[in-house]
Amino acid sequence: MEYNFNEIEKKWQRFWEENGTYTVSNESKKPKYYVLDMFPYPSGAGLHVGHPLGYIASDIYARYKRLKGFNVLHPMGYDAFGLPAEQYAIENGIHPAASTEKNITTFRKQLDNIGFCFDWSREVRTSDPQYYKWTQWIFLQLFESYFDRQQQKAVPIRNLVALFEQHGSAAPGVKPSAFSFTADEWKSYTEAQKLDILMDYRLAYCGYGEVNWCEALGTVLANDEVVNGVSERGGYPVVKKKLRQWYLRITEYADRLLEGLQRVDFSEAMKEMQSNWIGKSSGAEITFSIQAPSQPSPQGKEHPSEYVAGQSLKEASLTVYTTRPDTIFGVDFMVIAPELDLVDQIKTPEQAAAVDTYIAYVKSRSERERMAEKKISGVFTGAYAINPFDGREIPIWISEYVLAGYGTGAIMAVPCGDERDFKFAKHFNIPITNIIGSHFNGEDANATKDAVLENSGFLNGVPMREAMERVIKAIEEKGIGTRKVNYKMRDAAFSRQRYWGEPFPIQWKNGTAYPMDAAELPLELPAVDSYKPGPEGEGPLANIPEWVARELETNTMPGYAGSSWYFLRYMDPKNNQEFAGRHATDYWNQVDLYIGGTEHAVGHLLYSRMWTKALYDLGYIGFDEPFKRLVNQGMIQGSSRFVYRINGTNEFVSQGLIAADDTYNGQVLDKIHVDVNFVDGVELDLEAFKKWKNSEFADAAFILENGKYLCGTETEKMSKTKFNTVNPDDLVNKYGADTFRMYEMFLGPVEMSKPWDTKGIEGVHRFLKKLWRLFYKENTDGSFTNIWTNDTPTAAELKVLHKSIKKIEDDNERFSFNTGVSAFMILVNELNDLKCHKKQVLDPVLVMLSSYAPHIAEELWHALGNSSSVLDAPFPVYEEKYTKESEKEYPISVNGKMRTTMILSLDASQQEVEQLVLANETVQKWLDGKPPKKIIYVKNKMVNLVV
Repeated sequence: MEYNFNEIEKKWQRFWEENGTYTVSNESKKPKYYVLDMFPYPSGAGLHVGHPLGYIASDIYARYKRLKGFNVLHPMGYDAFGLPAEQYAIENGIHPAASTEKNITTFRKQLDNIGFCFDWSREVRTSDPQYYKWTQWIFLQLFESYFDRQQQKAVPIRNLVALFEQHGSAAPGVKPSAFSFTADEWKSYTEAQKLDILMDYRLAYCGYGEVNWCEALGTVLANDEVVNGVSERGGYPVVKKKLRQWYLRITEYADRLLEGLQRVDFSEAMKEMQSNWIGKSSGAEITFSIQAPSQPSPQGKEHPSEYVAGQSLKEASLTVYTTRPDTIFGVDFMVIAPELDLVDQIKTPEQAAAVDTYIAYVKSRSERERMAEKKISGVFTGAYAINPFDGREIPIWISEYVLAGYGTGAIMAVPCGDERDFKFAKHFNIPITNIIGSHFNGEDANATKDAVLENSGFLNGVPMREAMERVIKAIEEKGIGTRKVNYKMRDAAFSRQRYWGEPFPIQWKNGTAYPMDAAELPLELPAVDSYKPGPEGEGPLANIPEWVARELETNTMPGYAGSSWYFLRYMDPKNNQEFAGRHATDYWNQVDLYIGGTEHAVGHLLYSRMWTKALYDLGYIGFDEPFKRLVNQGMIQGSSRFVYRINGTNEFVSQGLIAADDTYNGQVLDKIHVDVNFVDGVELDLEAFKKWKNSEFADAAFILENGKYLCGTETEKMSKTKFNTVNPDDLVNKYGADTFRMYEMFLGPVEMSKPWDTKGIEGVHRFLKKLWRLFYKENTDGSFTNIWTNDTPTAAELKVLHKSIKKIEDDNERFSFNTGVSAFMILVNELNDLKCHKKQVLDPVLVMLSSYAPHIAEELWHALGNSSSVLDAPFPVYEEKYTKESEKEYPISVNGKMRTTMILSLDASQQEVEQLVLANETVQKWLDGKPPKKIIYVKNKMVNLVV
């Protein structure tokens, strides 16, 4: 029988589907193991070879754990809501539900083609009303809860109402709020007033926030979706706009999110990314009064300590958060976020035009751009803050590098101790105060904490570390500040002005938000004819009279809503009474292994962790971290190919003929991406190229080298625009799914990025053919003969087998599948060298291989006469006795010089070794008939004869 991979793979894929081989029960006596992939967004482009990398790795591990005796949950679904589908609908006149359904069909076909062991009976789609019913339900739980700071957990909002009835706003465990009231006042409030106050405490709350508004796309964009003031998708202008937004109070969970990182198996780099995003720091908040200068003075001029306060410029003050209160006397200027309302209050008439111009510039920039900007920019407001300890006037500037959402949106700048402040001061000629003596050389800032303070009033001569506590005590005594722990992370924006997303289960009555009853869920997304934004920038739902008449929320939830909890629904996907039954969530518990890209390192992971903690707090699940272990797969990069056209002609020059200055005979060349699918290695298929792009290059002429046109190469991101994507369907059709799976792993470690090279796949395909020949011999007439036997394995064969069992098991556990593939190649080569065709050896080989190449393993397993599936066989057990060395090659020396080597048994005694060595012909020659004075035998090392 010949290795007809196409026929074999389709045969077993049908068999596994018809027999429910991958269907998993929530009832099992086996230990559980939950393997999860970050589910895909089903785009119209389908999969390219880079996408399945993580899926193949998780599939191998899920199959391996099944062989090791676990009940393995390995589900798959689709993250089906979001902006791309809606934008595609707008551009092509196709409803997003229709395009999403079509794309899912394509994805499913491609995934099935590769032979994954997904339990498709548990499939979820975030756009399915029976799924997002529970997303809406969880949102209501967040809406009806607040965070009790004493208990450090989410608690039902009704508990807060009871506390207000007893204590008013001084209730224990509640966060600080702008609202202040007594218990009696609370009881006197109207329902609307009470609900307005409660909104300031809810875990899911509504407010007005400044957002990145893209008129052309009709939506709010996340910061990372804005580049240089335009949308990443489409390049449309983006401006800042205040809109009603929903938020998740994730900041309340900051400490628990940090603590939880100590209990999960994430890479140190991932933990650091999350920690940095949360950005916990300790310091103080200090309030500075804002006044007009006591006398006209150039900005930044120091005033003497006997300063007499001038007239108030505005009824305003400036509060800053600092981690270095010890540097209070080194503050030479303040910088506040340009978007703060305070700017309009304090800007002087002389500076108003410059301030307004700068604010307009900043509004066109995303936060990511602002933080990454190296160019120094800013504008003086004309106002001054007053140092509370020496009365010095401190000029107040605005600059884009300060963000409104971090701390108080203002910083006190100490140029001698902070490099960014130092460069700003130098750029704008602001005088710099040296408070750290010899630690500051005037050329660079020094962030030391080890200096003894100078020019620092009552802190002169005090070490900086000691001064921190003294300043905090002093500001608290003055009533102008307080000790403060701060977080860089802000509450998560949780609404989009788009159509294709989950509707909020909220009704607005006279400006007050009311939750819908859970019995009314799902609140289904209505059909629309237009996706344009509402009258005031609201979502398209605002254009539906029936929706507006019901006073329903016109925003929809963001893409990450459904992905924050989907792993729970997989546990119990058919449950119509709960998002997931407690029996199911207690059984499957945390995801044991989660695999996905680092692009979700912060957003999705943090939100999912927060949702899990909230559901745990409210008693719906029994664990508060969703993922035990996280593996981030690397990226498979495209290996692009280029042709070189003589500028202004249709003549193409082979790469090897191009001069070092990228010209040909002095002529300028155009470097053009070409489709990698008609390039063999680097050799261009000339006829295919001529037919490409509707025969755009039909009249092309070629300057060849050695009769071939050789392309240039470059490793880039795999992208349709670079024509370097490779469709896995093509490779599966040509080489088979098993070859494709093993080759993806063979490219390198799962966590590493690596370039794709289709040419290398031939080697893996040859390996599988070589494996086939351990079972079948090809005859001269092209037929095949079965050659496996029931003979007893030799010691050498068992040694090869068990050495491989240990290696492959270790590689699987370490997620080192590239070395696992290499181990299989070595194993098959060694068995071929030994001419081993024995069932007792081949059976365990196929069991191990079934994780990597399940189709060929299943086919050959049955060819050996096995009736059950190879997927249900136990993973072979390594036995050391078969790999333990019984003999060793020893160097034999005479008077310290090696004269020969001998293979001796490791169990040989001193007397047996002496007899064997003395009988050796080479040794006898060097002894020259003389008896040795001594024979030194060091077991496992050497033998030396002293003559």
